[in-house]
Amino acid sequence: MAAICVFCASSERIDPSYVALAREVGSELGRRRHTLVSGGGALSMMGAVAQSTRAAGAHTLGVIPRALLDLEVGDQDADELLIVDDMRTRKALMDSRSDAFLALPGGLGTLEELTEVWTSRFLGMHVKPVVALDLDGLWAPLRAQVDLMVERGFVRLESVATLQWAATVEEAFDLIEQGLAHPLRVVPTRGEVLESEPPV
Repeated sequence: MAAICVFCASSERIDPSYVALAREVGSELGRRRHTLVSGGGALSMMGAVAQSTRAAGAHTLGVIPRALLDLEVGDQDADELLIVDDMRTRKALMDSRSDAFLALPGGLGTLEELTEVWTSRFLGMHVKPVVALDLDGLWAPLRAQVDLMVERGFVRLESVATLQWAATVEEAFDLIEQGLAHPLRVVPTRGEVLESEPPV
């Protein structure tokens, strides 16, 4: 069993098929007896994955900033709901409480979360599996952008491989479990480390 952090949309304007996907992910996560770590929201995909995880008998941990909780979008049924002061604290706590990361379709927040854990993975800061689930090509432009960065020398091909892509829910969890069983550490190049260091 592992704690799997799921990044996904909280927008209620998306097609219902995405919410159904989130429910499927939660059901599979629970069936495999993993714990869900989420952003602690109760709306749209974020709420659906938490509800279906609990319905499958698994534990859910949500981390939510107080400002969002005040908007009454918090997952009050979470087994653990941790309330923090800001988004940076939220992400740090979600990262520390997770053994693996799974990105579903989402917006800018999901994109930011995915690229942050992906970057820290290829910089060798953790060995946790990072998987993105893309059933309908939503992430295709991102993959094309990264391929262009590789072609022009901004990103190493080995770095790209630290994010794995799945086309089905079952494949996503299989990749996560394989990564947990056989973790691989990536050694970054000097250029990658310097580029990712904060300015002095």
